[in-house]
Amino acid sequence: MALQIGDTAPDFTATTTQGSINFHEWLGSSWGVLFSHPKDFTPVCTTELGFTEKLRPEFEKRNVKVIGLSVDAVSDHERWADDIEATQGARPRFPLIGDADRKVANLYGMLHPKASTTLTVRSVFIIDPSKIIRATITYPASTGRNFDEILRVVDSLQLTDTHKVATPVNWKPGEDVIIVPSLSNDEARKLFPQGWNEQRPYLRTVKLAN
Repeated sequence: MALQIGDTAPDFTATTTQGSINFHEWLGSSWGVLFSHPKDFTPVCTTELGFTEKLRPEFEKRNVKVIGLSVDAVSDHERWADDIEATQGARPRFPLIGDADRKVANLYGMLHPKASTTLTVRSVFIIDPSKIIRATITYPASTGRNFDEILRVVDSLQLTDTHKVATPVNWKPGEDVIIVPSLSNDEARKLFPQGWNEQRPYLRTVKLAN
């Protein structure tokens, strides 16, 4: 059965470009983004890894560790990093898992036989510090990921974990949020004394204080 939101992220030990790691141990008390690439030395993956490295300070600001995976060997990852740096202006400094035996790919359901029996799809798993899978996103091999969206999902998860709110369509940090319907108006007044905009009893939007 495919991994679902709310499942514990499977633990594993693997060789990476930063040595052997135990995934849960490596994650520690951080959030994690685990994402797979169909193959080394391919054009879309090259752009993704370069861009992810450029975004690394943004992930670190959010206490997120990023780790990539490809079904090639670590030695290939290291040679590929030269190309990524030369073409994208950034060399990946986060670990890349060598998964030639597809052990991790199979553990996380990254192989979709109707797409390819040997190459992983572009899977994304967002994992919280309790090692719980909080979001999954899957792209076909032909479509590069939107990493700004991945950051947006992390921002939403971290915000809604600490406030009784949900984030509306196309929400960005700093914009109004929705008070969860399970919160009564009396309870909401204690948490949001600044008041809110009630479009419907179940649709109450509020701007959070900084």
